Amino acid sequence: MQTTIYYKDEDEYLIDKVEEKANRERKSKSAVILSILEEYFEAERRIGEILNDMGAVTFDRIKDALEAQEQGTDKKLGEILVENDYVREVDLDRALQVQDQ
Repeated sequence: MQTTIYYKDEDEYLIDKVEEKANRERKSKSAVILSILEEYFEAERRIGEILNDMGAVTFDRIKDALEAQEQGTDKKLGEILVENDYVREVDLDRALQVQDQ
């Protein structure tokens, strides 16, 4: 997918900041912009919500895992989702990275 960003001259400093961050992190400008958007939209979200937003798991399966968690286990929701093959470990790792930002 391709997106074009139109901005005014007074917003150019923001584009400069994106470029600086991209150079510092050795990423593309689009990757930096996407990570900023992801951080904004996923801030303070729970792991199940992030996984659902990613399309990695349905709310029904999250509900099942939460019910299993309430049965007295000390396992985290992500562990239960992976153990039940509801979500791939790589998706959980990505969601945890997003949550930690």
